[in-house]
Amino acid sequence: MTDLTRRGALALAGGAAALPILGRPALADTKLTVGALRFTSHAASFVAFERGYFSDEGLDVEFRFFQAAQPMAVAIASGDADYAVTAISGGLISLAEKGAARVIAGALSEEKGIDGQKILASDAAFQSGLTSPAQLDGKSFGITQAGSSFHYMGARIAEAEGATLTFKPLQKVGAIIGALKSGQIDAWSIVPHIAKPLAGSGAVHIIGNVADYLPGYQVTTVFTSEANATGQRARTEAFLRAFARGADDFNAALVDRTAGEAASEDMVRLIHKYVYADRPYEKAAPSIINGAMRINANGALNKGSVMDQLDWFKSEGLIKDSVTFDTLVDSSYVKMV
Repeated sequence: MTDLTRRGALALAGGAAALPILGRPALADTKLTVGALRFTSHAASFVAFERGYFSDEGLDVEFRFFQAAQPMAVAIASGDADYAVTAISGGLISLAEKGAARVIAGALSEEKGIDGQKILASDAAFQSGLTSPAQLDGKSFGITQAGSSFHYMGARIAEAEGATLTFKPLQKVGAIIGALKSGQIDAWSIVPHIAKPLAGSGAVHIIGNVADYLPGYQVTTVFTSEANATGQRARTEAFLRAFARGADDFNAALVDRTAGEAASEDMVRLIHKYVYADRPYEKAAPSIINGAMRINANGALNKGSVMDQLDWFKSEGLIKDSVTFDTLVDSSYVKMV
């Protein structure tokens, strides 16, 4: 994991504050640790940091980077991170059931008309006939852990196709990529900034779109500890305001393309500091642009999608039947849609 800090950042123009401003608290140098993955889908946090939106709210932010969702949820519960953005996982739900974590807003989502997550096949499986999700029966599917978003997506796709999949837990995204490229697993689903370059290499093939099976899927959420959600309201609202401004800038620059070409390039260069930073900008830029899925305005949360995820976790015996939407979500911060 890598930590990154910034203090005294200058606020730049762009993005309206998304949550109510009335009664905004005067926080000063409040230190926060924010959990993230090095994905384009986490760009709202990176933009809020780089453009001083966190600083505007009196927040002194440090990033802590992870390689999977479940360890991030554990970090929130233990206090090693204050806020985080990642997919709903069985681990996160279990921590919420124990009173240790709460979802407070929505982030990345599948939206009709916007190129979203892809379903992938290894070259070996593709050459053997896995050219669409309809041929998934009897195949293996890569996941990080049981109860991860990859597990949920794969299961829902298989259910729609009447297929039986063997799920292979490989712990980290990098390990899944290696297994898919080498043919050790047959299939996977992932955000487009990873899927498209893999497909371009020839070792992997795109065979479908997740949105065709999960329209409106609330891919990631913003979450925090129960203590922050209930006992640090001013600080949590400040974090969400800054995050929403970052999301507005990102959507305008790379999703809706309403900010102009110069703003789009500036956005890609900003994200490149965090995503594919080990590659030259010219090689990283197309992959970053390919990952530009919608980040919910004002942190709105798709309640129907979250409920579907909870129902699936229950059906698989991964969480208790007693867990409800309100167990997982503190709905007092943002609009439910």
